Amino acid sequence: MKREEAEQYLYCAMSIGEQLLISGAEVGRVEDTIRRICMAYGAERVDVFSITSSIVTTMYGGEFETYTQTRRVGAMANDLHKLDELNRLSRRICAERPEPVEIKSELDKICGGPRYSFGVQLLIYALVSGSFSVFFGGDWKDMAASAVIGVLLKFLEAFIKRSSVNPMITALLCSSAGGLLANLVVLSGLGNHADLISIGNIMLFIPGLAFTNSLRDMFSGDTITGLIRFMESVLLAVVIALGFTFANFLF
Repeated sequence: MKREEAEQYLYCAMSIGEQLLISGAEVGRVEDTIRRICMAYGAERVDVFSITSSIVTTMYGGEFETYTQTRRVGAMANDLHKLDELNRLSRRICAERPEPVEIKSELDKICGGPRYSFGVQLLIYALVSGSFSVFFGGDWKDMAASAVIGVLLKFLEAFIKRSSVNPMITALLCSSAGGLLANLVVLSGLGNHADLISIGNIMLFIPGLAFTNSLRDMFSGDTITGLIRFMESVLLAVVIALGFTFANFLF
């Protein structure tokens, strides 16, 4: 494999690894996927280092000697369907070794595939909020109020994200708005328990998957990445708690 070819194949492998990391994959899977793809195309050795925000890969071979690429990874957006499709693509690449053009085409299809519509997302936010409110002891008024507030928070979240605000600021603003709306609903008589209404809305923003992945990374030996994800999850949870606490103090 010539150096130009090595560059293209490594670029494709890095792109797949980046999308895996963005979709919520653990770093061990990201590193293993990149390594397997490069080895499938003739690399003699592949060293991959990944954390939540960066991937560095060095590929060694006979003709091209050594080649290194670095990829800066943006914000995470957990997507288990996309994760499954990327795993399927990586396995097919290792088995069939297609050309770079075909790999890029398949990757573009996966990245540009169908997503939940905004209307479906609103419905999910309402169901999650209302269900957790009832689960923790709320009545039907609390459930309805929490569901409506969940829909309003989705609109607010979408509006804030349009300006590329830091995720921590987004969580703080949404949690503060959720707490304020919950208290206003109770004061107006449309709900009975502000705390139970707020619990349903809190569940929309709790980073449960990120926290679970952090523990899995640490148990797998990826201590640095695990600690980074753990701290991010804890900070986000603290910010969410501060937002709802601030709203309750106002009342």
